[in-house]
Amino acid sequence: MNDQTQANEQPNMQDMITQTVTENPVVLFMKGNANFPQCGFSGRAIQILQALDTEFVTVDVLSNDEVREGIKVYSNWPTIPQLYVNGEFIGGSDIMTEMYESGELKQALVA
Repeated sequence: MNDQTQANEQPNMQDMITQTVTENPVVLFMKGNANFPQCGFSGRAIQILQALDTEFVTVDVLSNDEVREGIKVYSNWPTIPQLYVNGEFIGGSDIMTEMYESGELKQALVA
């Protein structure tokens, strides 16, 4: 019965994640929030987005285990933070840093 319950919850979480990333132009799944990041990588991601003067929505994966595991399944990416722009998975903190330094991230955010 637990397997059935988990099987039923997973698609709902995936639907919620899909809705979040498609209804918001820029979404950062992170540990903590923009005002109080709970890890260095999430903090770096916030600094990059703020440096680019970008409006974005954050989702705190620490507040819900289903979200934390669900986003990893959704993106097939094992780490947090995860950045989505216009519904597309961009990457984590290291990729964001590389793209920021090369100017690619700024281009992706205005496209």
